[in-house]
Amino acid sequence: MISEMVHVGFGNILAMNRVIAISVPDSAPTKRAIQEVRSKGTLIDMTNGRRTKAVVFLDSGHVVLAALAPETIIGRLGGGRGQKPELEDAVD
Repeated sequence: MISEMVHVGFGNILAMNRVIAISVPDSAPTKRAIQEVRSKGTLIDMTNGRRTKAVVFLDSGHVVLAALAPETIIGRLGGGRGQKPELEDAVD
C-alpha cells in the first residue's frame, strides 16, 4: 500500500491514507472529541503552539491538531500532481 504523505506545517507530515475526517475545531462535538482523546493520551498536537485550525481524525483512533486550515491540507494533497483533488459529497 502506497501512502501519500502531506506536509501539515512546521516539518510535520501526515499519512493521508490513515485519515478518516478533517474538521474545524469550532463545534462542540469536535471540542468534546479533543478532550476525550486528550484524556486517553491519543491526541497528537502538530500546531507548534499556534492556533488550531484543523482537527484530523485517524483510523487508529488518534486525533491530530494542525495549524493549517482543512482546505489547505486538502489542497496540498493534490498540489504535487498539478491537479485539484475531488471531494466526495462536498458542501460549499
